[in-house]
This record gives sequence, structure tokens and C-alpha cells, in this order.
Amino acid sequence: MGTMDTMRGRLLVATPAIESGPFLRSVVFMLDHDADGALGVIVNRPLDSDVDDVLPDWARLVNAPVCLFDGGPVAMDSALALGVIADVAPATGWRQMAGRVGLVDLEGPLPRDGQFVGLRVFAGYAGWEPGQLEDELAEGAWLCVDALDADLVSPQPETLWREVLRRQDDDVRFWTTFPDDPSTN
Repeated sequence: MGTMDTMRGRLLVATPAIESGPFLRSVVFMLDHDADGALGVIVNRPLDSDVDDVLPDWARLVNAPVCLFDGGPVAMDSALALGVIADVAPATGWRQMAGRVGLVDLEGPLPRDGQFVGLRVFAGYAGWEPGQLEDELAEGAWLCVDALDADLVSPQPETLWREVLRRQDDDVRFWTTFPDDPSTN
């Protein structure tokens, strides 16, 4: 990795080295990464809670599945939203993170129809202290790969871990065949 900010807007994909916990087979979209640490949201963990139960005005704007997502183990009682804008013009209440992906102000006015091609609401986020993520990368716990806008709003988020690994050019594609529980193999 060249500079500290190169992970912003990319995906962290958990490797089989992470055998349990909130990051097991997770895909994390990186919102920020600098000398102060790193911040992201898990994009492949839908929850049983509907957006309508927590933010009823926003439910019609969220793409399927219309539920909250487990963004990570930090601040699970708070919500943040990611939106993929329809064009390069900034949307109202939207702050760019990478390309057409940005944070959406859930306390601001509702965006007009058509501003977003996708919107997700996350309960909590994933965070790392300075140097912690770099150590985990060096230990082989994560892969850092390019993100596609479609990754953030996949209609089948539970298959995203395998999909992201399958599109890689090297042998990590074979991890998609790694059993859920290696002891049963």
C-alpha cells in the first residue's frame, strides 16, 4: 500500500483467517483511513429490522432489501447512510466519500426522487485505531480490493463476500470454496 489514504473508497474483504466474530466473511466499504485510524461499514450484513421501523420517511428511498444493515460493532445505536448518486452532480445532503458514493445526512431534508441509484442505512460502523488495520492486513486477515458501486447496493448482500472474491485475478478466488466450518470438511 502506497499512502495512508489509498483504502478510502475500497473494500476490505475478510479472509478465512478471521474465523469468528462480527467480521467473519465480511465485506467492509472504507469511508476513511488516515493517521488517526480507519472507518468503514460492513455492506453484506442485513439485519431483521426494517428501515421503516426506525426511519419511516427514508424507507421508500432505500433499495432492496429494505432493511437496516449491521455496519459494524461500534456505535450500534447510531445510524448512517451511504448513497450512490445517479450522476456526478452532488445530491442535497450528500458528502462524497469516493466516486459516486457518499454519506447521506439522515437528519436533513429527504432527497428528491432520482437523486440516488442506491441507498443503504447502517446501524453502527467498523473502526480501527491508528496502525491496527495495517497490522491486521500484514497478518493476512483482510484483502483490500477495488469497490464497485453495485457492491454497496447489491440486492443479494449475503452472496457479496463470494462475488467480490470471485472477480479477483489471483488465487484468492479459491477462498469462495472454503467451507463455512472447516472442522466439518
